[in-house]
Amino acid sequence: MKKRYFIYFLLIAGLAYLIFYRIGENKKIEGPGKGGSKKDKKGDGPALNVEGVIVKTSSFTNNLELTGSIEPNEAVSLQSEVSGLVTGIYFTEGSSVAKGTLLVKINDKDIQAQIKDINTKEKLAATNEDRAKQLLQKGAISQEEYDTSLADLQSIRAQTQVLKAQLAKTSIYAPFSGKIGLRSISLGEYLTPNKIIANLLSTNPVKISFSLPERYASQIKNNTPIKFTIDASHKTFEGRVFAIEPGINQQTRTLNVKALARNDKNELVPGSFAKVSLDLQTISNAILIPTEAIIPILDGKMVYTVKDGKAQKVNVEAGTRTATSILIQSGLNVGDTVLTTGAMAVKQGSSVKVKVVN
Repeated sequence: MKKRYFIYFLLIAGLAYLIFYRIGENKKIEGPGKGGSKKDKKGDGPALNVEGVIVKTSSFTNNLELTGSIEPNEAVSLQSEVSGLVTGIYFTEGSSVAKGTLLVKINDKDIQAQIKDINTKEKLAATNEDRAKQLLQKGAISQEEYDTSLADLQSIRAQTQVLKAQLAKTSIYAPFSGKIGLRSISLGEYLTPNKIIANLLSTNPVKISFSLPERYASQIKNNTPIKFTIDASHKTFEGRVFAIEPGINQQTRTLNVKALARNDKNELVPGSFAKVSLDLQTISNAILIPTEAIIPILDGKMVYTVKDGKAQKVNVEAGTRTATSILIQSGLNVGDTVLTTGAMAVKQGSSVKVKVVN
């Protein structure tokens, strides 16, 4: 029994010796300053190598990229007001027509016959009215008899005007100058008012329709210049705003805007997709920093600046963002150094070594 206790004692003693030996060796490695250096006690390790930019001002144009569509200046689907057989088609599909050009004629023989008949009756009524007027002046008839003949004449004249109006509806004229499309009728066809004859478009100038986010509504005015491109051409076209919707669309929270653009070479086809570029505001002393410097936080945005070799958190108010930079409205001053890398490793007060980049 005693021998077994003696063996246990030797094992425990040997283990204790090993532990104290290891502690002693560690102290030798750390040196005389127990617990490490003062720099380690503060928890401030070696300075982090990061990149940054020095804040400076530059000219900035608030350029807004929008999508829109090209519309004709005027557009109409030609239709007849009356029914009847088509007796004449006087336009070529896809051609340009001038305002007032006769395009389609509908059979009007029955109306012409009615007009001849009513004209005969009108002449007779006019003769009767003139005779009655002379008799009234002589006192041969009463005023009532003259009034009856005058009423008959006026009634026939009104019927004549109705027939002439019906006759005018059998001729369809171009309401404005433009290009006429493909026709959907043929000669001899019975035309009804709900049948579309063809589409007539006025395409010089054209309208560019687009929607502006409501935050920019106060920055656009009539005659504001725009630039736009289309998929069918590499050219950049220009136009000017001529009409602005007086209110914001409640469903989309956007403002509808239209601009006019010249189309002398007919390069702009109505219905085409347009990429609109709108210069809203130019700031001569704007502060721009790289977008990668911005760090989103719960109540806004922040950046890290450097002061005396230490990283400092700064809350900023950001504005318009471009592909590479972002406009800073408040929080930074000219000459500040803003970190563009190391945001995930840097903390408030961390030592940093900044390499300034352009």
